[in-house]
Amino acid sequence: MDQRRKFAVWMLVMLAAIVVFSVLALCMGQFHIEPARVFEELFGARRALAAQDNVRTVLHNIRIPRILMALIAGAGLSASGAAFQSLFANPLATPDTLGVANGASFGAALGILLGGGAAEVQLLALLFGLAAVALVYAVTRGAGAQNPSMLMMILAGMVISSLFSALVSLVKYVADPQDVLPVITFWLLGSFSGITRSSMLLGAPLILVGTVLIFLLRFRLNALSLSEDEARSLGVNLKRVRAMVVAAAAMTTAAIVSACGVIGWVGLLIPHIARMLFGNDNRYVVPASIGAGALFMLLVDTLARCMNAAEVPVSILTAIIGAPVFILLLRRTGGLRT
Repeated sequence: MDQRRKFAVWMLVMLAAIVVFSVLALCMGQFHIEPARVFEELFGARRALAAQDNVRTVLHNIRIPRILMALIAGAGLSASGAAFQSLFANPLATPDTLGVANGASFGAALGILLGGGAAEVQLLALLFGLAAVALVYAVTRGAGAQNPSMLMMILAGMVISSLFSALVSLVKYVADPQDVLPVITFWLLGSFSGITRSSMLLGAPLILVGTVLIFLLRFRLNALSLSEDEARSLGVNLKRVRAMVVAAAAMTTAAIVSACGVIGWVGLLIPHIARMLFGNDNRYVVPASIGAGALFMLLVDTLARCMNAAEVPVSILTAIIGAPVFILLLRRTGGLRT
């Protein structure tokens, strides 16, 4: 089977799996809903009974927004991870390589400390996540490099990430240990339990725009390993492509963290699975990462809310699942490929 046919088959399988498991996720949870009732609410005539109103409320106000956000977030994190791994030629690059997640975490923690509502917390997280990337560029420009190297950007990202991590610790230190600190701690663990229609309206459009932009740039991502002269001869402006990739991935990651908290491993693990299946060609890796990331996050979130009455934070499960799978990938491939 040639590469294109293999890719088409895998994408169709992943799309079918996403549809099937999304329907199952609508049925599953502490409040169980029969599949027939799900289809009736989505596609059939609505009933006016109180019990049916409860089903309608759970579906339209809780589960559908949560499932959609899990799909979008998984796709966005995986696309950002694949883009950064190609951009920096580093198999360990993640969506937080430039400190976006820690910057957004500080913004959210500060918003919670100041007593802001959900919208204010989400907005502060988004702004500080983007500010972290702006600081990385300021540091690299301040170092006297008009066209900073990827290594310089990685080092600056590590510095800015550590700075915002320290600021998060400072906020947690001064927070009220009875009321505020538990809220900050739970938020930092990452969860889709607080997703509502309003939070989706703020975060989802930015995630979709960033993910679509990375998808459109997938052809040019393959040129990032070339020299400036070679890329110019092919009509590729490397400086512009790099800036667009960084902006898209940073916007996507900041929007995800602002809505859901910090969710690790997805942006590292899923692109490696895509590369194991399709090689290093980003024309296939980026779409495969988007599909596999959406499916993976949907499955993990469904497991998180169905395991126990007290919901398990998603980031804990992604780490528990991701670490062993990553080790298996290392043993099977014999190393990491970028």
